[in-house]
Amino acid sequence: MKIVKHIAALLALLLYSGASEGQTNAPKDSAANYYTVENIPLPEGLIAETGAIGFMPDGRFIAGFHRGEIMTYNPKTQKWKLFAEGLHDPLGILVVKNHEILIMQRPELTRIKDTNGDGVADEYQTVTDDFGMSGNYHEFAFGPVADKQGNLYIALNLASNGAGIRPEIRGKYDSLSRPGRMYSCVPYRGWIMKLTKDGKLHPYAVGFRSPNTLGFDAQGRLFVTDNQGDWLGTSKLFHVEEGKFYGHPAGLIWKEDFPRVVPIKLPVAQLDSMRTKESIQFPHGYFANSPTQPVWDNTKGKFGPFAGQMMVGDMDHKYVMRTLLEEVGGDLQGACIPMNFGSKMRIGNNRLVFAPDGSLWVGQNDHGWAGSRGIQRISWKGKTHLDVMSMHLTKTGFDLTFTLPLNEEAARNIANYKFRRFYYEYHQAYGSKQFDVQEVPVKSITLSPDRKKVSIELTELKPGYVYELRTGDIKTDDDRYLFNNLICYTLNKLL
Repeated sequence: MKIVKHIAALLALLLYSGASEGQTNAPKDSAANYYTVENIPLPEGLIAETGAIGFMPDGRFIAGFHRGEIMTYNPKTQKWKLFAEGLHDPLGILVVKNHEILIMQRPELTRIKDTNGDGVADEYQTVTDDFGMSGNYHEFAFGPVADKQGNLYIALNLASNGAGIRPEIRGKYDSLSRPGRMYSCVPYRGWIMKLTKDGKLHPYAVGFRSPNTLGFDAQGRLFVTDNQGDWLGTSKLFHVEEGKFYGHPAGLIWKEDFPRVVPIKLPVAQLDSMRTKESIQFPHGYFANSPTQPVWDNTKGKFGPFAGQMMVGDMDHKYVMRTLLEEVGGDLQGACIPMNFGSKMRIGNNRLVFAPDGSLWVGQNDHGWAGSRGIQRISWKGKTHLDVMSMHLTKTGFDLTFTLPLNEEAARNIANYKFRRFYYEYHQAYGSKQFDVQEVPVKSITLSPDRKKVSIELTELKPGYVYELRTGDIKTDDDRYLFNNLICYTLNKLL
């Protein structure tokens, strides 16, 4: 079923790219002029379906792979070493110190230690396994991430009706949500869970389908990505807060005050009124199909001009996505934009981490679906390309701020800004087409004195829509062209 989803997405991309609406000329600059992409050599015989990556304080890279190996890599010597093995589908890592890590594997969160300092783990401890397992293939587990107080957070996938459950289960069985495409027959599938410092696991937030994965920003806000499917018209990024419901109803059966009713039989309008909306929608097919790990550029300029911004991986595209968030009406919303690194980038970008030297390491995975395998290292060459730094909502349109001063003629050309807007329907069906698609004409363009900010006045702004902008030949005076020429803003609220 996942393969069908990706084939459909590819067809949508091909159809859209050939359509007249929003079509622009191909970018004239290349990401390869600004970034180097290199493949990290892997040990012979390793099946490099990467599920977890990180860096030790001493500079060693560490990675977990689908078949259970945890391996360290010394970037200086380019030597790999087996650190641990026998893990069940490790899909998240938190480095504690040079000889200690936390690994989220399918059945539990595990603490792994190298107690004698020989580079090989010799102690495995269960941190928590206080959540249900039915044996369904889709019950992945992600995390952990830590807040500033030292609490840990993990994310639990729903089960899929594409396969059944085993006779042996862990946790209380409840069939109430089984009629759905994705279901939660054991606790706490479809939840974000909080592990407090006293070792107790608590339900934190509900309403997720396939939350691959989660992370905290510098302000201590928790973000989670979720993948398109039933109840998700397109893939999304959520700002997650305790006690809230984020849209997929299956996991509601484990909520203390939830009535004994089949969740999907509740009126859609009622579920819609209960849910907290996403901060960003990633348009399906031509933008993102399966978003993965959010990471923050903490390199202080070593990776280019985007320090402090969030980047998100995707399984189906040769780029990562930058997110440009802002607070409007007390909630976060904003834009997403592809961040291209050139043709050497692979797809399947499942895990991301910044190295001490400021390079971005990406672990790739296919897991039997669309994707790739391996690990790549992306480095900035030190030259700034033309890109959108920020996109802010105004009362009449949007302000775009760029990394470099623009060529005035190109910047003032209204034809270089093609807007359209649409929405995805919240419903039980798998995915959603784009509804009420309308072109939105630009009324006027204003360029700031430093030629870095373009203020765009539109003929309309309507909440509840994604506003998509495709740019034309915007450039600098020295002919650096804007090659990331697609940006989408999720407009939940007006100013």
